[in-house]
Amino acid sequence: MVYVYSESNEIPPMELDDIDRQILEALHENSRISYTDLAKRIGLSRVAVQARISALTEAGVIERFTVVINPVKVGIQVSAFFNVDTEPQYLDEVAEKLAKEPAVTSLYHMTGPSTLHMHGIFANNQEMEKFLLEKLYTMPGIVRVETQMLLKRYKSRMGMKL
Repeated sequence: MVYVYSESNEIPPMELDDIDRQILEALHENSRISYTDLAKRIGLSRVAVQARISALTEAGVIERFTVVINPVKVGIQVSAFFNVDTEPQYLDEVAEKLAKEPAVTSLYHMTGPSTLHMHGIFANNQEMEKFLLEKLYTMPGIVRVETQMLLKRYKSRMGMKL
């Protein structure tokens, strides 16, 4: 029995069986696989696979199907991680503003010394500096920003793998 991580305590996690796990693994490898090919791989009918994927999507286990783009191949040269400390009363306001920024790829409320942990991508250092000076540093409630620039990517995975 496998339970799926839930961000809310209100909704109980969905119980996944072995077939669900096989479907999720196959979709994680290639989300464009056809229902027919997936059905052959799993040993179910196309209709059964389609129904299970629909159920996993409706239950929120599958949040979305997407494509992963290599930033360097499209001219994005700077990848950076930010630890952003905010005054507690501004946390939600800052998080909502940052979540709307196109350069921000992920944003998390964290324990420890940093309140928010954020990742951003930028065409170059000048674009990142403009983001820092005009967007991040000017937001009310931000106490401290620590920036770490990515030098080399060894592994990157979108979503979680069972």
